[in-house]
Amino acid sequence: MKNVSKVFDALSSDIRRKILAYLSATDMTAGEIADYFHISKPSLSKHLSILENAGLVESEKKGQFVHYSLVEENLTNVLNGYLQDVCPVARPIKKDSREKAKGKKSSS
Repeated sequence: MKNVSKVFDALSSDIRRKILAYLSATDMTAGEIADYFHISKPSLSKHLSILENAGLVESEKKGQFVHYSLVEENLTNVLNGYLQDVCPVARPIKKDSREKAKGKKSSS
């Protein structure tokens, strides 16, 4: 039951739900995520930590950067992705995420 509590706590924040939407199609560094928000780096770090502790995102160190991505197998992320598809606020964020993913693939 403790894990469910962590998930609901993580999803209770508008910023954290938007972070999940930005990560919906591609992984991103903390710096790339920060470009979308007007919050301090320690605050963003705390949001990412809460999402990671809830099992919604995972991080991987690549060179000098830490990349964050969705934990695709997490049922909560599947449900959240569905809700983002029908939510008018999240739709443009997901579109931006897909475009960013296309840009990363074409530059590889």
